[in-house]
Amino acid sequence: MHTTSPSPHPVTPPLHHPSTPPIIQVNGLHKRYGRLSAVRGIDFSVQTGEVFGLIGPDGAGKTTTFHILGGIMEATSGEIQVLGQAPRKARLGIGYLTQQFSLYLDLSIDENLRYIAGLRSVSDRDFAERRDKYLRLMSLEQFSDRLAGQLSGGMKQKLALCCALIYKPEVLLLDEPTTGVDPVSRREFWDVLAALASEGVTIVVATPYLDEAERCNRVALMYEGQIQQIGTPAELKNSLGLHRLEVRTSQLQAAEKVLEAQVSESGEATAIRDVQTFGDRLDILVSDIEAGESQVRGLLRQEHLPLDSLDQTQPTLENVFVTRLRQQGLEPPFISFPRSIRRDRTSSEAAIYARNLNRMFGTFQAVKNVNVEVRYGEIFGLLGANGAGKTTTIKMLCGLLEATSGDIALGGERGNLRSGNLRRRIGYMSQKFTLYDDLTIVQNLEFYAGVYSIPQRLRREKIAWVIAICGLEGQENLLTGQLPGGWKQRVAFGASVMHEPDILFLDEPTSGVDPLARRQFWRLINDFARQGTAVLVTTHYLEEAEQCNRMSFLVAGETVIEGSPSQIKAAQPGKLIEITPDQNQAASNLLKQTLEPWRVSIFADRLHVVVDNPDTEIPQLRDRLQAANITVHSLRSIPYSLEDAFIGTVQRSQK
Repeated sequence: MHTTSPSPHPVTPPLHHPSTPPIIQVNGLHKRYGRLSAVRGIDFSVQTGEVFGLIGPDGAGKTTTFHILGGIMEATSGEIQVLGQAPRKARLGIGYLTQQFSLYLDLSIDENLRYIAGLRSVSDRDFAERRDKYLRLMSLEQFSDRLAGQLSGGMKQKLALCCALIYKPEVLLLDEPTTGVDPVSRREFWDVLAALASEGVTIVVATPYLDEAERCNRVALMYEGQIQQIGTPAELKNSLGLHRLEVRTSQLQAAEKVLEAQVSESGEATAIRDVQTFGDRLDILVSDIEAGESQVRGLLRQEHLPLDSLDQTQPTLENVFVTRLRQQGLEPPFISFPRSIRRDRTSSEAAIYARNLNRMFGTFQAVKNVNVEVRYGEIFGLLGANGAGKTTTIKMLCGLLEATSGDIALGGERGNLRSGNLRRRIGYMSQKFTLYDDLTIVQNLEFYAGVYSIPQRLRREKIAWVIAICGLEGQENLLTGQLPGGWKQRVAFGASVMHEPDILFLDEPTSGVDPLARRQFWRLINDFARQGTAVLVTTHYLEEAEQCNRMSFLVAGETVIEGSPSQIKAAQPGKLIEITPDQNQAASNLLKQTLEPWRVSIFADRLHVVVDNPDTEIPQLRDRLQAANITVHSLRSIPYSLEDAFIGTVQRSQK
């Protein structure tokens, strides 16, 4: 057995002396909308320079809490102070990024900044100094005359942050600031937040991405309008009292079935608490590491199932989040799709096939000699930064966009990819929400049932299934435009699969969806794949990409690596080192002077550092930090995550 169980983190000293008054203090906060209690008596405080995470499912009350902290909305009851006064009086000291972009898309970067500075009466001297500082910090200085509407999602979010900082707020409220932003830009964004916090800016952030929550000093778990638990990421993971096993076997589906049966039949009598399928492995949570490992090995042996590897590792914050919500009975039930079609999947022909695919827009080549092959029953991930060519590739593969050159076959068809017969065999959920905001939920679903020629006798059952998996029973007649983004995504997914497609294209299907709903999404996607559907998916959330059987990374329209999640992580050169210093930001700044900036990233109280030659580079890192009077509490090698692998691959290929 190969074991990767990490040593515990050292206890992190408090950010500030206990006698320091908090910069945000919330006691007994309630907010009601008529009979609906959106927030039900929450208490928390945030210290100066702290990055505080507020995480929870859709409808937990996070955005309402942000509105009250930002002085936009009054609380029903409770005591709320920001900067020592009521939020409405403190608004000049608060920067607030909402879920929706707050930029003027027909103004340039500089014009957006000047407009906000004018509203906030920022002097010309302060404006010039702050503009230069923050554009440089965000790596936007060379794009200052570009229109905001022409920026990528990541650049828009960086500009929105610059606009919030131009009047030098002491508190930043960020409501899901990186939804739809690619992994490279997300990591850069969070490194900027760490730098701001080191300068004394206090940051409260909501995020559906729990790998991001790992970067917060403390995290509050919020659901059903209440805060259930607050602590550092390490404290929350330790409080779970569970351990995680990664199991790899060539018969994943059979192994999952055996282990899940043990959980449902034995309850508390078994050490196995949870089983989740990923693309090339099972993640198993166990109450006792030795007993759990023994049970897993025994059950697989008893059923004559192969065990390729079993690794011990730490639970993730997503494990904590999902387990706590399940304990509250909030996990949506898995409802099997009401199938009416049975298809033979014995054909060895690829469902999606492309060879030497190219696409030109004028003189710009967006896609360069890309090869894709996806078989029936397989989940294939097409991953890349914003502008890498993913959506262009998908549009060519499903016949929405003509290829400049290359060979494409879809469902065995090589000629007319727009034929009605082929269209009825394809499901497509686009990156942009594809339903009509001015129709009700049920009207949208009836429209798509008609478009896909679902027989009248089957429509009611399939529409009821979509409503049920979305948890929207009794709300079918709501206008779709009134739904939060996460719920819209669920309805859009349901609409794209009602007709039981042979081939399913999913372009960022879970963008903005909370972790519990995301887990349900992937159970459904896996269920369709097991019934023989070929699935091609794009995502910016690399923990989710672990669900794919195979994947490829696109950089500037070219494929740079392809394989299973494990193969791609194993292909990374060098090592990933976790360093816990006593001066985190200073250590980061120092190491970035000699290492490429992408190799150093801040995660709350520690650094992740990529080194190519660990035997020589690790002693040099220690010496450099020691010479700067920075104490290293711990330094250890940790496994690459898929996000680390993605960022390393992208950055190396761009060199």
